[in-house]
Amino acid sequence: MKIFNIKSILFFICIIGIASSTWANEAQLSDIIITNTRDDLLIYMGIEGCFSNEVTKAIMSGVPATFSTFIGLYKVRRLVMDRQISSVQIAHTIKYDPMKKEFSITRSWDKNSPFITSSFPEAQKMMSRIDNLKIASLSQLSKGSQYQIRAKAALDEVRLPFYLHYVLFFVSMWDLETDWYTVDFVY
Repeated sequence: MKIFNIKSILFFICIIGIASSTWANEAQLSDIIITNTRDDLLIYMGIEGCFSNEVTKAIMSGVPATFSTFIGLYKVRRLVMDRQISSVQIAHTIKYDPMKKEFSITRSWDKNSPFITSSFPEAQKMMSRIDNLKIASLSQLSKGSQYQIRAKAALDEVRLPFYLHYVLFFVSMWDLETDWYTVDFVY
């Protein structure tokens, strides 16, 4: 009898361990590039691990998902707190229309939005890339000074009618957020 209880407890612990590792926050920012044009400071970056199984299932059932990215530019100072130069918040939203079998991606900073595709991998790529985003005007920066970009991405909380929370219980597992990433550079 004791062996059965110990096996049951070990099995239960293994199941919890597997489930928690599946739901763990795996999202991260990648390939962060800071560059400039003649007039502006630009950023390029990717978001990896933002499409968990739960998020994908919800999107495929027609629930829209929005990823928000927060980016701040700071002038690094030694004896006092860093001074914030600019702050940018952008959002990417994906909606799937099961009747038309197409995805619509809206990016708040992209004038060519919405982007329509029938390919989920292409939609994922559009959702997980930020290209050519203006962070600040170069006139706000001083040559030879040290600066820092701080960036973070998160999946916005889904707001559904109350009764749908019982049907779509997996929506509560959408806690997806990256750590803060920093990139130091001298202008």
